[in-house]
Amino acid sequence: MPDRSREIVDYMMANDDFSQWLGIEVLHVSPGNSKLQMTVREEMTNGFKIAHGGITYSLSDSALAFASNGYGAQAVSIETSISHTRPVAIGDVLTAEAVEKNKSKRTGIYEVIVTNQKGKTVALFKGTVFYREEEWPENLTNPKR
Repeated sequence: MPDRSREIVDYMMANDDFSQWLGIEVLHVSPGNSKLQMTVREEMTNGFKIAHGGITYSLSDSALAFASNGYGAQAVSIETSISHTRPVAIGDVLTAEAVEKNKSKRTGIYEVIVTNQKGKTVALFKGTVFYREEEWPENLTNPKR
């Protein structure tokens, strides 16, 4: 079976307004793995003028989605958690790397590490996905829009 992960992720991104708003760039994707990058903007900050925790969570969640859907079966998250290890500032370039830790027919467990441009870990994320019986269609060249 050929690796369709990039085709699937490109389709997902084309239909994901929120990931587009975040400014996510897909650096790498393969079945069970992904690497994403984005830059924190002022409108992403909280009252302390540091990135809202939802920003690193959302980047991590997208990394989880792209890594887990790369196999061709449609995957949805069923449990996630995140630990924020240091503050994130306006202008920080965040990189999220998702790695599969365990996969069975119906579930997968992933770890996502988010680092800043200095290579410092800013968040640790764990996610469990459920693999649906539905496969991604063969022709994904045209987004649903």
